[in-house]
Amino acid sequence: MTGDTDNKFLNVGLLIIATLLVAKLISTLIMPRSQKRLPPVIKGWPLIGGLIRFLKGPIVMLREEYPKLGSVFTVNLVNRKITFLIGPEVSAHFFKAPEVDLSQQEVYQFNVPTFGPGVVFDVDYSIRQEQFRFFTEALRVNKLKGYVDQMVVEAEDYFSKWGDSGVVDIKYELEHVIILTASRCLLGREVRDKLFDDVSALFHDLDNGMLPISVLFPYLPIPAHRRRDRARKKLADIFASIINSRKCASESENDMLQCFIESKYKDGRPTTESEVTGLLIAALFAGQHTSSITSTWTGAYLLRHNEYLSAVLEEQKNLMKKHGNKVDHDILSEMDVLYRCIKEALRLHPPLIMLLRSSHSDFSVTTRDGKEYDIPKGHIVATSPAFANQLPHVFKDPDSYDPDRFSYGREEDKAAGAFSYISFGGGRHGCLGEPFAYLQIKAIWSHLLRNFELELISPFPEIDWNAMVVGVKDKVMVRYKRRELSVN
Repeated sequence: MTGDTDNKFLNVGLLIIATLLVAKLISTLIMPRSQKRLPPVIKGWPLIGGLIRFLKGPIVMLREEYPKLGSVFTVNLVNRKITFLIGPEVSAHFFKAPEVDLSQQEVYQFNVPTFGPGVVFDVDYSIRQEQFRFFTEALRVNKLKGYVDQMVVEAEDYFSKWGDSGVVDIKYELEHVIILTASRCLLGREVRDKLFDDVSALFHDLDNGMLPISVLFPYLPIPAHRRRDRARKKLADIFASIINSRKCASESENDMLQCFIESKYKDGRPTTESEVTGLLIAALFAGQHTSSITSTWTGAYLLRHNEYLSAVLEEQKNLMKKHGNKVDHDILSEMDVLYRCIKEALRLHPPLIMLLRSSHSDFSVTTRDGKEYDIPKGHIVATSPAFANQLPHVFKDPDSYDPDRFSYGREEDKAAGAFSYISFGGGRHGCLGEPFAYLQIKAIWSHLLRNFELELISPFPEIDWNAMVVGVKDKVMVRYKRRELSVN
């Protein structure tokens, strides 16, 4: 009896195996073979894939894999696949694709607890586009002109507190003057004049609540997230009071807060207090760190390269001969040499080292050497300004500091196409605050150049790869001596 049972199980088992083999054979013969030309995959352990290497530092991983795999490759991170598109030849779709094909929303969900409900990545694309229109209107040239006047006053006031000579950590100083400037231009007079210390402390808690683990688990009940959530609630209360006060006032202020209060959606609906607060927080987060980091790198490179320091000083002298000591929006716009120095610092050290999208449809890319790859729906798609900005086929001697690479006739930032230089992103999702950032950094550095002799006395700074927004590691010590720049 037992023998019959065993034979029966054996026969059933053989029948199942035979059925599976026949099904596989039929599917191979009948079903069309996949024609997809998938990108090469970075080797990694089963299940966790390339997670360990990725967490050690994506730039290190890119430097190792790009020479072997080329400009398109995939890394497996547990249950997700990230496909990198490196270089202007393969990244056009990344920057130009509509939201229905490549979406920001899913990959930037970790911002929602910080920015708050009902804004940016917590709303569908149509609402987000309207909110981005509010940013655009708040950063129009006629608005920027007023902001510049405030930037100049803030810089003059801040550096008037320096002595005739001394030693400072220029990184610390620039961080502080930029938060003051941003507070005045973005958050408004009430915050800058009366509530600066309180609001700065709350923003500090918000900032410290955005950790690498927050990207994967934004609602994890850890102390940093609890402080973040408390700070977000207190900021909402502060701005609700300011917004109500402004709505009752007869006069209008010239700042981003006022623009957001007066903004209306296409259906005529005004912005709510919660939306205004969230949009302001998003604006400050987008601009504060990036501007202070870029200001610091700009100064470090100028003080290390005498030929470019001499060039920006000469430019300041020429502008002073032409305009006197006046500095406004139009005069800052004439500072082409300083602009190129800032742009080159930003090429070498973009604060956002990775940009991400979620792919909702299949698409194909063709590399520089003619290879074609199909990127499947469901992949996270990434590009890296920090890596792409130093490709040798785009930028000559990419590791060297050479602001003249952007001068008329060379224009290396356009040499390989529209997305050769991507420190501010590009295409549909290019940074709306780019003009504001350049004006802010120019206003601060033109004041320093005109009023102080500066000398870098600490070693040239290193990169702090551990931060969410990649900045400058340790202090940047500078010796200063007060003097007025002579135009003769």
